[in-house]
Amino acid sequence: MLDLKQLRVLKEVAEQGSFSAAAAALSYSQPAISQQIAALERHAGAKLVDRTSRGVRLTDAGRALVSHTEVILARLADAEEELEAIRELRGGQVRLASFPTGGASLIPVATAAFRRRHPGVDISLSVAIMPSAVERLKAGEVDVALLVEPGFGPAPRDALLDRVHLLDDPLFAVLPARHPLAAKRTLRLIDLAGETWMHDGSPCCDAAVFLRACHDAGFVPRVAFENDDYSAIQGFIAAGVGVALIPQLALQGVRDDVVVCSLGGRAPLRRVVAATLAGGSRSPATDAMLGILQEISTDYLANNQPPLSLAA
Repeated sequence: MLDLKQLRVLKEVAEQGSFSAAAAALSYSQPAISQQIAALERHAGAKLVDRTSRGVRLTDAGRALVSHTEVILARLADAEEELEAIRELRGGQVRLASFPTGGASLIPVATAAFRRRHPGVDISLSVAIMPSAVERLKAGEVDVALLVEPGFGPAPRDALLDRVHLLDDPLFAVLPARHPLAAKRTLRLIDLAGETWMHDGSPCCDAAVFLRACHDAGFVPRVAFENDDYSAIQGFIAAGVGVALIPQLALQGVRDDVVVCSLGGRAPLRRVVAATLAGGSRSPATDAMLGILQEISTDYLANNQPPLSLAA
C-alpha cells in the first residue's frame, strides 16, 4: 500500500527539483526527505528519482506515480472541501419519506424553511406509509421518516429507531353540506352511529383510529367504501354517499359542498412523529431538518384550522 505522506514528498521533490528545496518547502530535514523517497521506492518496487549534477530527475516510474499523485491529492482536497461543506450545512443532502398527508402539509413548510437557511443542501422526498417507510429508513434509503401512529395506547417501541413527537392530529367529522347535522359545529361520534361511512383502508394507522373511535363510542360503523385518497373521500361525501372522519392534516383543502364538524376535546387522534435510525451518527443536515420539523409543528395545527360548520 502506497503511503500518502510519501507521495506528497515525491510530488514536492518533483516540483522543487531537489531534495533540499523540497525539505525547505515541507519543513523537513533533507535526510528525512531521502528516507521518505527510499521507503516509497521500496513500496513501489521501482526507482523513482535519479540524482544528477543539476538536481533530481524523475524516472519513468516516478513521473507516472507523480501524475497519479496529483489526481489523488486533488480528489482528497475535493473530499475535504465536501466534508467541510457538509459540516457547515453548505452541502450534503437530507432524504425524507412521509405519509401522504404529512407530505402535503408539514413537509412543504419544513422544506421551505430549510432551504431559506441552508440553500446548498439537497432535499428529496418520497411518499411512503408504514411499514414501508420504516423499512426504507432501516435500509439507509432515507434519513428522516415522517410516521403516523394511532393516538391511543402506548407509542410503538423499536430499538432501531429514535422517534421525535411532532404533533397530535385530531380527526373531524365531515358531512355532506345538506346533511341534517351539518349546521352543528360540534358533534358526538354517537350522533353519526347510523350513517354510512367511508374510511382510509390503507395499512396506515387511520383505519385503526377510526374503528377504535367508533368502538369507544359504542357502535360498529357500516362501512360502504374504503379509499386511501382523502380528496376522493370528500367527493363521495359531497355526493351524499356517506360521512367520514378525516384528520386535520388531510383537511388543508375543503370542498364547498361538504362541512367539517369538530368532535370536541375527546376527538380521536393520530400521533405524528419524525423517526431516524437509533445509535447512528446523524448528519448536520438531518439534525437541522429535525429541528425545523419540531419548530413548524409547534403551531401548525393552530394556524391551519379547517373551516368548521357554522352553528345554526
